Amino acid sequence: MTDSDNPGADARRKYEDAAFIEAVRESQPASTAEVGELVGCPRRTADYRLRKLRDEGRVNSKMAGNSLIWFLTDE
Repeated sequence: MTDSDNPGADARRKYEDAAFIEAVRESQPASTAEVGELVGCPRRTADYRLRKLRDEGRVNSKMAGNSLIWFLTDE
């Protein structure tokens, strides 16, 4: 897989994890689109990065209708 095949490859270079975590903190429960707007990235990039952070246990999500909403994990 090349970087052009992976929408998150460029996002990892441009946006820090901390920016996504802070956006979730500010807006929780936050939609993917809200996080993208706060970080300044496309919704698709926000979705990719938030799912990676969820897999790492740094944020949580749940379904609200047809959308995922994001919130911080209890640490």
